[in-house]
Amino acid sequence: KREKNQQLIFTARQKDHARSSVSELLLALKNPRSLSESSNNTLKRKSQESLSMSMTEVPSKRSSESGSRRNSRSGTRSSLQKINEVPDQGNRTRKSGLRAFMGFLGMGHGSVEKNMLKPRDEDPLIDSDDERPESFEDEFRRKEMRRGIDLATTLERIEKNFVITDPRLPDNPIIFASDSFLQLTEYNREEILGRNCRFLQGPETDRATVRKIRDAIDNQAEVTVQLINYTKSGKKFWNLFHLQPMRDQKGDVQYFIGVQLDGTEHVQDDAAKEGVVLVKKTADNIDEAAKELPDANLRPEDLWANHSKVVLPNPHMKDTASWRAIQKVLESGESIGLKHFRPVKPLGSGDTGSVHLVELLNTGEYFAMKAMDKSIMLNRNKVHRATAERQILDLLDHPFLPTLYASFQTKTHICLITDYCPGGELFVLLDNQPLKVLHEDAVRFYAAEVVVALEYLHCQGIIYRDLKPENILLHRDGHISLTDFDLSCLTSCRPQVFLPEDADEKKGRKNGSYPIFFAEPMRASNSFVGTEEYIAPEIITGAGHTSAVDWWALGILLYEMLYGYTPFRGKTRQRTFANILHKDIRFPASISVSLAARQLMYRLLHRDPANRLGSYEGANEIKGHPFFRGINWPLIRATAPPKLEIPLFSKDDMEKKGLVTNNRTDMF
Repeated sequence: KREKNQQLIFTARQKDHARSSVSELLLALKNPRSLSESSNNTLKRKSQESLSMSMTEVPSKRSSESGSRRNSRSGTRSSLQKINEVPDQGNRTRKSGLRAFMGFLGMGHGSVEKNMLKPRDEDPLIDSDDERPESFEDEFRRKEMRRGIDLATTLERIEKNFVITDPRLPDNPIIFASDSFLQLTEYNREEILGRNCRFLQGPETDRATVRKIRDAIDNQAEVTVQLINYTKSGKKFWNLFHLQPMRDQKGDVQYFIGVQLDGTEHVQDDAAKEGVVLVKKTADNIDEAAKELPDANLRPEDLWANHSKVVLPNPHMKDTASWRAIQKVLESGESIGLKHFRPVKPLGSGDTGSVHLVELLNTGEYFAMKAMDKSIMLNRNKVHRATAERQILDLLDHPFLPTLYASFQTKTHICLITDYCPGGELFVLLDNQPLKVLHEDAVRFYAAEVVVALEYLHCQGIIYRDLKPENILLHRDGHISLTDFDLSCLTSCRPQVFLPEDADEKKGRKNGSYPIFFAEPMRASNSFVGTEEYIAPEIITGAGHTSAVDWWALGILLYEMLYGYTPFRGKTRQRTFANILHKDIRFPASISVSLAARQLMYRLLHRDPANRLGSYEGANEIKGHPFFRGINWPLIRATAPPKLEIPLFSKDDMEKKGLVTNNRTDMF
């Protein structure tokens, strides 16, 4: 049982990649011309998926690939971690498994509701109306490209020769092998997972050196040795091998990390010293990345212990009616659990669970409950994602971010209780507008609130990594709430205050510039996560990414709100990634967008994160851009939302979008 729990399951990712490939093949069979593109130059990401992408070729535009804007017939664009696991129902209103909810409630189905730039003096890069992003005849592809993807962890993207073994299992077997290790040894992954590293030994392997490695394992110590190893075909090579134990916070050994450095001849003297430094540094990097793996010393039930902790109110929300209702339950001596909530309707679903609107019994207080299936998360190595989301939500205390009221677990699910936003998704609001776009004043308002929310997240050391209209919810008062943190990265942050160079002072300004507060997450990540159309170039290339990926996504969001579609979308995921890496951003002339807005998007969509707007002074750079002139940043929460052609709520819609109806079916 322990072996089953500890083995890293690769099949889930492989299935996702296979399904994605099959979908593209089906599209090719339906419309062979739709996928005709040059693939002479292919860049492969060195993860276990070996994603083939035609990225080195700059895609050329063709009039035959003219695209349409957002189409309300395209179906729900849900936010998922993986591709293709849960098919959508092809309906604009998102439906999720209320029956599944009732199932893990342990109750009958009952009556289930069926419907529930570089700045320029002249206008930059104006395009003709004939040139648009590629259109999509395939319904499946239309839904797929909007889902969040989690293609590779930081560990999977370390391009070094290494393995991870589990000393808790008999014979200390390999539970993870890098792609580079497989290439070096000529074995495939299935041939080595679950085996001891002895298969690399051969006739000339020094037995005394092997004993040193065994002694280090027995003593839970580090060791660096040189020995002859053999590939699958029998080719021998000198291996500078470094073994390092990975310990948990208590100091107990969880895993062993083994790093190999290949040499065509016996490494000597200075070269050996350099090699030792390299393999030790690699081992340290792997140690950090491997923290995404499940704790080998925990029992399966301990993995979810954090979700059973009582949530304490943060200062800004503790006096709200919702918190008072939760506190009343806790003061009675009970722990918040599933029995305290009544399901009202499903709000959405993903590949690891679903979101439901629920009422805290006998209070009239309504919440959103995110329920995630434990077995699915274990199978797909998503435990660390769920744990990080719980930690992040616990930190948040901001009007433009969700409030965590409770978290608990059932036998099969873990559940998070947060705010319910009756305004729904910004995506739906966009889709309801006559031209599927917003006027510039509305775009400015929503983008400004997103900037404030991202600024707060970055100050907390959080890289959001999944900004898109589907993840921007609207409160009853029209203000935003960023949601879904399962792809976010929690790291550290070092706030700084500094005085900028003051050009105005030279012009006679007496007081000089105001101090600038700058706070951005410090540690870079290398996970391959995000939503296809919003992923930044540095995530695709595996160069390592920082919070600058959120400012890239802000540029894409601005473009979609102003033009009705994203600038780099392609018929396939590979084509989209190629566009992101190579295609110039173009601004169609059919929609009037101010120069300031286009300049802001151009600077946010700079492919070099070091030169991207926001990389030097964080959110302050973006706040100071001319596009946001007129925004009263300190009082933005008190700013009235702009009027829309199709309002967020109609006159008689408040009762429907609000929660209480006189004829709602009792689910029990």
